[in-house]
Amino acid sequence: MIVRRGFGPDDRPRLAELYWGAFGPKLGRVLGPERRALDFIAISASPQHALCVFDDSDALVGVAGFQSAFGSLVAGDYQDLVAVYGPLGAAWRALALRMLERPAARDELMVDGIFVDPAWRGRGIGTALIEALAREAVTLGRSSLRLEVAAGNDRARALYEERGFVAVSRRIRPALSLLCGLGRTTMMVRKLTR
Repeated sequence: MIVRRGFGPDDRPRLAELYWGAFGPKLGRVLGPERRALDFIAISASPQHALCVFDDSDALVGVAGFQSAFGSLVAGDYQDLVAVYGPLGAAWRALALRMLERPAARDELMVDGIFVDPAWRGRGIGTALIEALAREAVTLGRSSLRLEVAAGNDRARALYEERGFVAVSRRIRPALSLLCGLGRTTMMVRKLTR
């Protein structure tokens, strides 16, 4: 299995579909309705912040997004929000999205999300993406990977623990519980050797 950095313009709709499939149930109140969410994700996705797995026909089947000092996987700005949701829809969504931000420490690579086509799950793609993130972090001079996993996402948490992540804190954010399903999360860190 080959993990490549980035994706092409033709992959944007597929990336948006996979992202929404994984995170839509949590982010639906903020980014919905679905059609607009797919448009926003497609136009704002940053290939510089994506590690991707493609199948034999070059179809995107898995993505790991990460943050850097220059942005993140879904790095839309206010103008992107206005283009998709209009001025009023953009205003409140910008505030809600700001509440979801998780800045990384200088020595960490923050994982934005890992998502795999449901038909391809259980084939090692998530593991390959985590290991690619670890290599990327070392290349960038980082000493750890950090991510948040939503309460109840036991399958993802088990994979992260299997790959060396350790729970370091739990967060309860009542306002985010009202907006989306991310009111209760566990912060996990994996230390890396350079």
